[in-house]
Amino acid sequence: MSSVKESVIERLASVPQKPGVYTFKSTKERVIYVGKAKNLRNRLKSYFRGLDIRKTAMMGGVKNFSFIVTANELEAFVLEANLIKQYKPKFNIVLRDDKNYPYIKLRLKEEWPTLEVVRKIKKDGSLYFGPYVPSGSMWTALSFIRRNFNIRPCRYKLDKPMRPCIQYQMGRCPAPCAGYISRQEYMKAVDEVTLFLKGERKELIKGLERKMQVLSDEMRYEDAGRIRDRLNSLKRVWESQKVVSPELGDMDVIGSYTENKDSVFQVFFIRNGVMLGSRDFYLRHVSKMPPKKLYHSFLQGFYSKELLIPPLIVVGIKPEGQMPLLRWLSQKRGGKVKIVLTKKGRRLELLKMAEENARLKLKSKKGSVTVLEELTKKLGIKSVPHSIGAFDVSTVSGTDSVGAFVYWSDGYFNKDMYRHLKIKTVLGIDDCAMVEETVRRVFLKDMESRSIGIQLPDLIVIDGGKGQLDAAYQALGVNAKDTALLAVAKNPDRAFTLLSETPLDLEDKTPSSLLLKRIRDEAHRFAVSFHRRLRSKRLMESSLEKVKGIGKKRRLSLLRHFGSIDAIRRADIEEILKVPGMNRKVAQAVKEGFR
Repeated sequence: MSSVKESVIERLASVPQKPGVYTFKSTKERVIYVGKAKNLRNRLKSYFRGLDIRKTAMMGGVKNFSFIVTANELEAFVLEANLIKQYKPKFNIVLRDDKNYPYIKLRLKEEWPTLEVVRKIKKDGSLYFGPYVPSGSMWTALSFIRRNFNIRPCRYKLDKPMRPCIQYQMGRCPAPCAGYISRQEYMKAVDEVTLFLKGERKELIKGLERKMQVLSDEMRYEDAGRIRDRLNSLKRVWESQKVVSPELGDMDVIGSYTENKDSVFQVFFIRNGVMLGSRDFYLRHVSKMPPKKLYHSFLQGFYSKELLIPPLIVVGIKPEGQMPLLRWLSQKRGGKVKIVLTKKGRRLELLKMAEENARLKLKSKKGSVTVLEELTKKLGIKSVPHSIGAFDVSTVSGTDSVGAFVYWSDGYFNKDMYRHLKIKTVLGIDDCAMVEETVRRVFLKDMESRSIGIQLPDLIVIDGGKGQLDAAYQALGVNAKDTALLAVAKNPDRAFTLLSETPLDLEDKTPSSLLLKRIRDEAHRFAVSFHRRLRSKRLMESSLEKVKGIGKKRRLSLLRHFGSIDAIRRADIEEILKVPGMNRKVAQAVKEGFR
């Protein structure tokens, strides 16, 4: 037995027999495992006798351990989840999907409530609807609401009257800013939006039908016709939704499939009997973990995110340590949560569907693994790159320079991990310096702050040649040894690595070459699209910026009042004078600036 192991075992006698959390550490105090226990001393002693294969592999790298005593098992559970999220230890189940899911938030505390998309849930009196995964259905719902329900789309402070914008003219805002609607009428529209997002179909339809009948009786046929058209639109959009069964209410259905060393978990989000979305998670090298422990680790990792937890979670296998898990989930939800196995009915059908989806996802991901193995041999790197990050920069004559990062993992582009930024330190055209700044800001800042959202991928791809590759290597510094690095150039397509001066040919049309080019092209697309947005915005605002007497505050007031540059250009001096903070001299300068 090594002296390191002997010293570790000797310390066990000083560990208290109390609940708490323990961490195993490798060289340089890197945390490789986090666990919890009712009795810390007994649990830690168990790691040094009768180990299974998985624990033996872990303990071979353990150089030290630490522990934190907690008041009870629930506190230990919460602390364990937070530490796993913070350190992402090698031997814990760590879900790669770190970003919180999108929700629609209805701000009820405002005088004139508005909708917005958020990823953080706060106890602020607002209503939250979701999660929407993927987010396409959420944007569809928001677009439908803005076309069919009479609530404002803006977030302006309405403490002072102002001229209504173009949204009012398009019939998509009732213009509370100008006093064109009473708050009582506005809140009726808010109630309708709430019923729509909750999926309360019968109540919403009955309310609209009553309103249509009243309008018809009052011979307001044009208004009644608008209600009729809205009803027809509602019926069409509901027909396109994946209705499971209204009586099922709110639940998450979680199925899994394991084959060889890997597993896939599939989650269905059911809200008020409607499937809002689904998410799959690919876990590698977990076959040696007992199924109950695997389910426990998955549920702990998944619900560590900011989620509105439903009252019911349907699973295929009863998780280990269910009671502390349930107490933790109930505490997070603020209400009772049940984890149930199911043997019949619609719930069983949904579970079987989730398990079949998990099986199909695992089969498809196995296909991508074959491509990655081919890529590993081609590049001569040590291990299969299951995650690939790619960088590119974009500029025109050194102006509006931007950097972009995209993330590919287990067969898919993960857009929650995308990042873009404005170049701050580079003047003029210097692609290599811009690559260096982008890599440094995207990776090193997040790793130093242990911020979630960016993980160092197994492989980093730079859009460019040898110069850009060297710049990225310099930016990574000591972290360069933890990941493979290459640059992919165009015309002809070829890859530069740190291991050879001779570029690799990527014109061979093999699946691995096509994958590299696809990831590089996605980084290029993302960088160029962000650059174009900035450039377009600058060109739009530049006309106002050149007007003498127009600073940032007046520019924002003009845009807020008129809604667009074109509207300001068409306005006469008297209309411009109505904007807060304007005088005749400045208004005249605005008109002359657009001639």
